[in-house]
Amino acid sequence: MHPLHRHRRHCIALAGAAAALWLSPALAQGKTTARKILILGDSLSAEYGLARGTGWVTLLEQRLAQQHPNASVVNASISGETTAGGRSRLPALLKQHQPQIVVIELGGNDALRGLPLQQTEENLRLMLQVSKESGAKGLLVGMQMPPNYGASYGRDFAQIYTRVAQDTRTPLVPFLLKGVADIPNAAALFQADRIHPRAEAQPLMLDNVWPTLRGLLG
Repeated sequence: MHPLHRHRRHCIALAGAAAALWLSPALAQGKTTARKILILGDSLSAEYGLARGTGWVTLLEQRLAQQHPNASVVNASISGETTAGGRSRLPALLKQHQPQIVVIELGGNDALRGLPLQQTEENLRLMLQVSKESGAKGLLVGMQMPPNYGASYGRDFAQIYTRVAQDTRTPLVPFLLKGVADIPNAAALFQADRIHPRAEAQPLMLDNVWPTLRGLLG
């Protein structure tokens, strides 16, 4: 082979290797940043009483499309869901969707039905453990009870989320309805049942969840 031809082939090979080294980090990044987020919640996450597309989970999808386009959302929330219901459904959801992040927003209906606090805590703890065993990161979204439930009960209920998050080393959003239910004119942000927030409150709810969720997305 003519020396000039050998030199040309060697240069082409080096150029190809350099291109591969240049492209591979970008390709690897695109592969590793893909995220599927499973939302396991109750009516607060299921757009109860709202026009479709106005709930905080849908707003989350829109924000992800702009800021984390490789992330997608599976909303498995059901109105009236309890922690026991979520616990029974979660294994099949994990198997079906194989999410990288599991957001658990449950417990409010347990309190409304007067279920034992110990049972609620056990169910939340187990759901987070099962999620982590599947390889997913967990995010616990807390709830608080209105003052008419009594200060002692409200305190004990809120502490469930803090304790479970600490014991399982799970990121915690202390109160999904912060800035919605704990303000002087809160009634204006709720539907007639005074339980479910109106569409105007949904961006506030998303903003409560977003900083912690964004940290999990990386």
